[in-house]
Parts: sequence; structure tokens; C-alpha cells
Amino acid sequence: MPADSAGPLAFRSAGMGRKVMTNETVLIVGAGHAGFQVAVSLRQAGYTGPVRLINDEALLPYQRPPLSKAYLKGTGGADSVLFRPAKFYADQDITLVSGRAVMIDRARHKVLLDSGAPHDYAHLVLATGARNRLLDVPNANLEGVMYLRNFAESEALRTHIKAGQRLVVIGAGFIGLEFASTARAKGLEVDVLELAPRVMARAVTQDISAYFERKHREAGIRIHFGVRATEIEGAHGKVTGVSLSDGRQLPADLVVVGVGVLPNVELAAEAGLPVAAGIIVDAQLLTADPDISAIGDCALFESPRFGAPLRLESVQNATDQARCVAARLTGKPEIYDGLPWFWSDQGNDKLQMAGLTAGFDHAVLRGDPEQGAFSVFCYKGDRMIGVESVNRAGDHVFGRRMLAASRSITPQQAADMSFDLKKAMV
Repeated sequence: MPADSAGPLAFRSAGMGRKVMTNETVLIVGAGHAGFQVAVSLRQAGYTGPVRLINDEALLPYQRPPLSKAYLKGTGGADSVLFRPAKFYADQDITLVSGRAVMIDRARHKVLLDSGAPHDYAHLVLATGARNRLLDVPNANLEGVMYLRNFAESEALRTHIKAGQRLVVIGAGFIGLEFASTARAKGLEVDVLELAPRVMARAVTQDISAYFERKHREAGIRIHFGVRATEIEGAHGKVTGVSLSDGRQLPADLVVVGVGVLPNVELAAEAGLPVAAGIIVDAQLLTADPDISAIGDCALFESPRFGAPLRLESVQNATDQARCVAARLTGKPEIYDGLPWFWSDQGNDKLQMAGLTAGFDHAVLRGDPEQGAFSVFCYKGDRMIGVESVNRAGDHVFGRRMLAASRSITPQQAADMSFDLKKAMV
């Protein structure tokens, strides 16, 4: 869910791109939220030409958010996370292609799969997503050291975790804390390691961090700040503990690593497309090649709203960018200017965020953290730039609407519980 930004990009825009004809193939690499949505949106926009979706996982395209929450808790089988059943793709004439793309031949408009099979395209959409950043310490490959991003990893954890086990989670970001709360609810003993001085430090304000730290500690989760794992301890090929930078050792039957992700840019880079902290695209999500777009977690896009290049890791960004590309390919080009919003379910608490709060000058509270329902309104000067809400869905909806319309209320109004947010939206 965090956002990456970069300075000015040395990048020549491919221009407006062109509408694809009904006899031309749109090829999509990556079947996550972004790739799936492009295919669906093309059909919804009336495109009748070939649409092929390359999927490098064994499961039909699926949703990722439940993997660290509902699915991990054991509520539902694999079908519960699917976007759609197999019949949907047949009905929509969307061809699912199994395999991993290994090369783009831009001159011949072909993508080569790991099987050796070539696939032609008139327009190529790169929705390659991101992958786990691996833990770089001795013995990090021992049995019991696990990650959580895709279905296979969630399934392995779901079958692996048992009440009474000792779990060490490395990283107190969204995924780490979501998993920690799920594991604790299932009866595991949980320790969380975080090098920063607070949880979710890259993504949320101090008030939000303090609330969730308190709630996780009250649930019995032990959180260790200012320390890092220096080595995974093991015996007979299995993890037995984690050595810390302060000299302590924590016993562990299981270690789950959540230290961020890396965008999958290699396919684009090897094809000669500009990359930095993502595949570089313009405000219409075109790469330097007018026949190739990039969207979702892998894309570093020019943001008119924020005046800087951004790479966002969120379902909203992936799906909104997919719709933008589908509109362009069907003759309705537009600038991508979506408002970022995010969410995280941890225990019984729902955190919702609208906008980006990096660089805020001051923040005001609305509601009471002690009552378990409050929001943080973030400002730069007198301009509202983001709203973070805990168990206050109405505040989140307000923030999304106001920020999308580039409107604001004053900090004094935000802090005044008698001020009617609904009237302010009119």
C-alpha cells in the first residue's frame, strides 16, 4: 500500500497512443487486479477484438487482500478469492494463457513465454505487479521462513499455522500486522520486529501508529522496535529462532517476512523500456513505446494531481489505471488522475485512508482513539491532503469525495464534532 515517488523523469512520452481495431489483439501480462480489470473493462467498453490474459499462477485470477485476512482465517476455499469462475472468461471471450512472459520482441510485436510459445499483440499491457523483498540474513531459506503475497504462500501458511506455535513476524507494515493479528486470533504466540520507531511508519501518522500498537499489544502481540533480524537460527533444516541486532534471541517455530516489495520491471527493462522505481509511464500510462502500457504496482506514473511521479501499491490504483487504459484503447483517451485510497483490516479494526499524507504540516483528530473510532485529518497549510480513519467509514467517504474534488474544510471544522461533514459535501 505504500507509495514510492521519484524526481523528474528523463522520459519522452509516447503521446496519446491509438485506438485498437477490432481485429487486433490486446495482450495483457499479469492477471492480478490490474490485468484482470483491463480485460473486463475492454469488454465493458464494447471492444470485440481478441483479449489475451497471461497468468503465471496455477489458480484462476484472484483477489489479493483476503490472502492476509479472511482466507488465512480459514473462512472459505480457493473459490472464495477468485474474481470470477472459469465460465466468466469463456462468456466474455477472454483467453487465459498459462505461462510466464520472459521476453518482449517490440520490433515484431511478440511476447515469448517460458514454454517457448510466442504471442502476438497490437497493444501490450504490462501488469506485472511486484514481488516480495527477500530477507537478506544467514539461514533465511530454512524451512519455516515464509512470505505472504500470493495464493500459494497464503495457502501454505493457512495449513501450517497452529495454536501454540511461536511466530516471529519481521516487519510491522500492513501485511505483517494483518498476518500477526490473524495468527494471534488463531492462538499463536506472536512477536513482531520493526526497525522503525513505530508501526506502519512509512504509511500513516503517529496517532494511527499509536492506536494500532496499543490494540496489538492488548491482543497479546509483543512488538520490538529499533531492532532487526541478524540471523535465522535453525536445527535439522528447520527454523528454531531469530537472532536480533541487540543481542537477544527469540524462539520461533515460524518466521513470516514482510519487509516490502520490489516492482517487477525486468521484462520491460530487457526490452529497452525506461525503468526506475517502476516501469516509467506518462500521465496516460503509456511507456516510451506507443504500443505498450504499464499499470498497477509495477508502474511509475506521472501524477498531475501530486505533481510528481508515483508508484502506488493499492487495489484502487490498479483497477482505476486499468479502466483508464481500456478507455484509451477504445477511443476515449484521458489523463490518469485517480485519488489514492487504501484500507487495512487488523483484528476488529478497519483502517481506511484517502489521499497521500507525506509532507503534511499538521494534523487534527476527529473522534476519540480511546473509544475505538476516530480520524486524522492531515493538512499542508490550510489545504486538506489526506484523511486516515479508524472505524469511521463516513469520514473516509467524506475525505474521498472532498479530495477527489480538490475541496477542503478547515482544521477547526475537522476537529469540531458538531460540524456536519455531510452538509460540507453538498
